[in-house]
Amino acid sequence: MSTAASSASRQQILDRIRAATRTSSNGSAQFVEDHAALPRNYVRSGKLTTEARIALMIERLREYDAEVLESTPENLVASIRAQLAASGKRTFVLPQGLPVDWLVSGFDWKVDNGLATADIEQAEGVVSAAFCGVADSGTIVLHHSPTEGRRVLTLLPDWHLCILRGSQVVETLPEYFDRCKRPPAFHPSDGDLSLGTPALVTWISGPSATADIEMTRIKGVHGPRFLHVIMVRDDI
Repeated sequence: MSTAASSASRQQILDRIRAATRTSSNGSAQFVEDHAALPRNYVRSGKLTTEARIALMIERLREYDAEVLESTPENLVASIRAQLAASGKRTFVLPQGLPVDWLVSGFDWKVDNGLATADIEQAEGVVSAAFCGVADSGTIVLHHSPTEGRRVLTLLPDWHLCILRGSQVVETLPEYFDRCKRPPAFHPSDGDLSLGTPALVTWISGPSATADIEMTRIKGVHGPRFLHVIMVRDDI
């Protein structure tokens, strides 16, 4: 292909991109209008009752081989202590914004104030909060706020205890995106959660696992091998 033909093809591609993204002076407004006019005939909200939604979330998590414990807000600290004791582990890392009363005695706590990767790797487990849970897929969503921690914090340790509130569980994925458009329910014990669309999101659907071509299942390839979830029933 000649240089002139190559240049013409390149220009044609760029022109099509500009036309598609409306890069003219009023392009941004036109793009917003076009986006708003798109048909949205998919399911955008769930129909399950609160109890059914929480039950579905727990069912999905357990199908993924996660261990789930239900707790009341008043018994949360005791539930955390029980889960940590049952794990047989002693050294845990945690996000810097995690409530102080969650740091139960009898364990070695390493607060992530910029911990080195090597220090995080040496920890036996991690404790974190969450932003949302999607019951339809059994997915826990982290927005990496001060109570959820950096992504590396929840990927390197072999054991993860995640505190998820019933009020954070939605039924469908579109409902999760709706929550990104407004401030989430604020819990004083959780700290100031990130508002709006996050810059980084981690989706957790059970412990880390993958299978090779021979269908041999291997756990812990790209995250913790063990996921424990405390479902705090603040929705009752």
